[in-house]
Amino acid sequence: MASSSHSPRTALICGPYLSGKTSLFEALLVEAGALQPHAGGQSAFTMADHSPEALAHGMSTEMNVASAQYLGEDWSFIDVPGSVELGQEMRDAMDVADIAVVVVEPEPEKAVTFAAHLKALEEADIPHLIFINKFDRHDASARELMEAFQAISSKPLVLREVPIHEGGKVTGYVDLVSERAFRWEEGKPSTLIQLPEAVKDREEEARTEMLESLADFDDALLEKLLEDVTPSTGEVYDDMAKELAEDLVVPVFFGSATQNHGVHRLMKSLRHDAPDVKATVARQGLDGDETRVKVFKTLQAGHAGKLSLARVMTGGLKAGDTLDGVRPAGINSVFGQKLNAVKEAPAGTVVGLTKLESAATGDTLTNDGRRPGDRLPLPPAYAKAIKAASRSDDVKISDNLKKLMDEDRSLTLRFDAVNGVQVLEGQGDMHLRLCLERLENRAGLKVESESPEVSYRETIRKPAEKRVRHKKQSGGHGEFGEVALKVTPVGRGEGNSFAETIHGGSVPRQYFPAVEHGVNDALAKGPKGYPVVDVSVTLTDGKSHSVDSSEMAFRKAGAQAMREALADAKPVQLEPINAVTFQVPDQFIAGVQKIVSGRRGQILGFDTRDGWPGWQQVQCHMPAAEMGDLIMELRSATMGVGSFLSEFDHLQDM
Repeated sequence: MASSSHSPRTALICGPYLSGKTSLFEALLVEAGALQPHAGGQSAFTMADHSPEALAHGMSTEMNVASAQYLGEDWSFIDVPGSVELGQEMRDAMDVADIAVVVVEPEPEKAVTFAAHLKALEEADIPHLIFINKFDRHDASARELMEAFQAISSKPLVLREVPIHEGGKVTGYVDLVSERAFRWEEGKPSTLIQLPEAVKDREEEARTEMLESLADFDDALLEKLLEDVTPSTGEVYDDMAKELAEDLVVPVFFGSATQNHGVHRLMKSLRHDAPDVKATVARQGLDGDETRVKVFKTLQAGHAGKLSLARVMTGGLKAGDTLDGVRPAGINSVFGQKLNAVKEAPAGTVVGLTKLESAATGDTLTNDGRRPGDRLPLPPAYAKAIKAASRSDDVKISDNLKKLMDEDRSLTLRFDAVNGVQVLEGQGDMHLRLCLERLENRAGLKVESESPEVSYRETIRKPAEKRVRHKKQSGGHGEFGEVALKVTPVGRGEGNSFAETIHGGSVPRQYFPAVEHGVNDALAKGPKGYPVVDVSVTLTDGKSHSVDSSEMAFRKAGAQAMREALADAKPVQLEPINAVTFQVPDQFIAGVQKIVSGRRGQILGFDTRDGWPGWQQVQCHMPAAEMGDLIMELRSATMGVGSFLSEFDHLQDM
């Protein structure tokens, strides 16, 4: 590793779909000299988004990781998908990031699309900055963008540069710290130019705003400003780095990743201002020299087996060391799909650990143990009932789904016992589609999917009594059992119960459990075809035969009596009702109300979303039958940012 005042640093590249994150990820690698520039501009990727799914859909579908050196310092960059359905990738990568670059588009109306990214970083106290991409394509107003972006950030945004406009487009920038002007050049480094007269007033105004923002957290700087003393360039740089590292301010840059505009300036800022792993470890409350390795991504690398992408947080790792009591098959540097074996990895290094079977995403590993992560995965928002196209693949499907769930913690698989199907749950239709595509691409497994059936129930509205005799004679011992049952409805949610009031031994005590089993057999599928709930059943009388009575005879009698009693007790179908909490920006409340009313929902109340200025929470009840594609309609109505939490609340007559 190169010697440096900094330990190896890690930058997370995140942002909404289509913002150009992966373009910036690769542009930073080009800037570091780790990747060759693209022929004819950076319009196509050379090392990221290489999976069949990413190529098929033209979007990032999984995390991209690459390590490089920049001016003798070691860096790792983690590019995460922008699709809201793949948001678990960002959350997992946040565990190891020293700093985050939020990539956005120069459109004020799209500010809301990265509000959740900023909030997640704020809640985790991760220093972050904003890079406004595609800035050369617009005659964009930095002032308007800053106003729109500040509305969704609880941290002060600090504009680091102002654009130079020529001929209706942005052609360069003025750095507000050094007060030097640069013109962007096609495929070349920017050129230092004379500060244009047309920009001077705006530059002075923006620089004053920048210094005032910094002075809010620095009394010495504030005193200088009050006394009209101009701080030195070095003081401003140091102040910026200190306040960024403490997550007090959010610097804002702009440029074009595909044209390499503004990338050099961004990389210089990262090098000068970004904290290293020591600050990250302190933020996470870790101390000591013990080796701690944080796993942030699990991959199934085909014949190579399991690959754990991890960062050495404290101590160091050397070939031959154990983690969780097991020696990894290899310690590797990571550059996309390329792994290169290394003999040691000091604190701060991102590594690929091979065949470390006990490790899971989120784990913190020590030499002889591991601590599971405390960051919970995203709750499911969408589900599909799945089955193998070929019944011979049932076991293979389960094994391969387990591997996919190891890779993606926001995927879950559950068995619906009522409908007898496996249900795959995730963040949306695209998320689950990608999962099934991976099953086919990696293991040749074809899977059929459909919307899962709703788990309806039924109950009764009035009491009923029924006496049934089960008698069968076919030579030798026959079957005989007679029971009288009383069936009564109980309060919703009280469940089913069984009791007996037998007097005089009309039904021998040893047959009571058999009668109860028969009752439960009938309750499993009522007259309408669904499990029966909230029924009290009492065995009141019956008869037995000294020779022909048996447990099976009384079980059959109990089941038949129960079925006939249910038919007479005015059965009614019940549907599950969920308690749903929508979380959306204020401007989309009307759309949520329309969605709820259109899905037979009932709004219960509104509340502000704690810690999210400009956001609302809407509580409602909604039938489970209406929940199937709810997340798609909600995202369509809220520019992709709306979400909800849902849980079963009660059963209701249909």
